[in-house]
Amino acid sequence: MPLAIFDLDDTLIDGDSSSLFLRYQVEHQLAGADMLAREAAMMADYRAGRLAMDDYMAFTLQPLGQCTTEQVAHWADDYLRTWILPRVFPQAHAALARYRAEGWRIVVVSATGEHLVRPIAAALGVDDVLAIQLETHAGRYTGRTTGTLTYQHGKVLRLQAWLSSQHETLDGSHGYSDSINDVPLLEAVSQAHVINPDARLLAVADERRWQTLAWRH
Repeated sequence: MPLAIFDLDDTLIDGDSSSLFLRYQVEHQLAGADMLAREAAMMADYRAGRLAMDDYMAFTLQPLGQCTTEQVAHWADDYLRTWILPRVFPQAHAALARYRAEGWRIVVVSATGEHLVRPIAAALGVDDVLAIQLETHAGRYTGRTTGTLTYQHGKVLRLQAWLSSQHETLDGSHGYSDSINDVPLLEAVSQAHVINPDARLLAVADERRWQTLAWRH
């Protein structure tokens, strides 16, 4: 079964789900408003391809430390309905529907925490998810991550391990992303597509003859 592999943030949805969740938490007094400026600076580093993802996750997971998984799931469900679903690109819905109709297996691979990626992917009808894993203890989040982070080359490492466990290959696979950080992932698939690329990613796409798509909300 061929694979269609999608990044999440700014690829399937118009925005970054981690940044938006912090804004949601601030709006609902679940996190301090003083976190927003530092997170914005970190996201500038992300867009430049130089973010230390360990530091970003440690910072943005602070509000979840010692929260129960059930409470966070409740917040994530409300956030999904009110903030995320209205931001899904119509072209993303169409692409997912097309691959599903043609019998492809769809995988979302994201550098966002799985507490957000899994419910978002499920709402889009996608069961297979690789995202940053959050550590829990006695039913509560610790504020730390675990395992290989699905970021930059880490996406490829996690994908390779998943492929082995699922007896799948990347033969004939398609991949979609908006980010310069995902060049390793796009290099790994058979056919790469870049969504609304910035100048750096557009230059790479032009050089490697990857398909460029303009998705608008």
